[in-house]
Amino acid sequence: MTQIKHIGRFCQTDDHGFIMNDSSTANINNEFQQVVDAVLETYRLYLGNELHSVYVRGSIPRGLGIVNVSDIDTIAILNKRVEDIDLGWRDKVEQELNDKYKCVKGVELSFYYIDDILQTNRFSIIPFMVKTHSICVYGDDLSVRLPHYKVDKTLGNEHLFHLKDQITLARKDLYDNEDRNDILDCCGWIMKIIVRAGLALVIEEENKYTRDLFPAYQLFSHYYPEHDSEMKQAVQYAIDPISDTYKIMRFLNQFGDWMINEAEKWLQIHNPQKIAKMEIEKIAQ
Repeated sequence: MTQIKHIGRFCQTDDHGFIMNDSSTANINNEFQQVVDAVLETYRLYLGNELHSVYVRGSIPRGLGIVNVSDIDTIAILNKRVEDIDLGWRDKVEQELNDKYKCVKGVELSFYYIDDILQTNRFSIIPFMVKTHSICVYGDDLSVRLPHYKVDKTLGNEHLFHLKDQITLARKDLYDNEDRNDILDCCGWIMKIIVRAGLALVIEEENKYTRDLFPAYQLFSHYYPEHDSEMKQAVQYAIDPISDTYKIMRFLNQFGDWMINEAEKWLQIHNPQKIAKMEIEKIAQ
């Protein structure tokens, strides 16, 4: 079992309160760089002139990568709409990369249309990630054209507004699922969402933000010590997913439901307009 490591840090901010990006190509060691190079070769091979730029995000470009534990998360920005491009090769290639490079837990290929990234009249998580948590490794860097971001309730809202739907989707994906790899992916994905949502619950009080799991868990537990064990379990499942659907579902039905209730309380205070919209949508259905 992978042990929870006391690593990670909160985002630094500048004198104006904007989040500073601490990612750098210098932080990507030679072992991880081999995987990055293979991913770039893949993107160029299959996307050709439709590829605008590529970014590596997450722990590895921030110097927090752990061999055999960290993922290589990449973002490909396209010159054409995603639905207009044949991506039928994606799953096969991801699996081939995962089989070849054991120094990472997994390789993620993701695709976004350039116009959607540059449409910043409302908050969207991918432009935020490109600006604050990624490094450009190919093409023209779009981060210089994106707005600056502060730690505020907008970030909290992003993590909490969709939480119920995300947990519902996880339950649906797990139900009667016998694909072990699919179950592991789902477990890791939803537990990361829950841990980050825990931090979002206290983002207004602390004015701190991180996507790193351990400091997020610590800060949540400071405010909710009675739920320390559950959130610590979520961290454990996030870094070392399990394939026991019964255990995962039981966790989601207990702590997951509690988190959904807390998220709705937070939204009632900080974003009542969206709660009203959700109620209208429920009536319409």
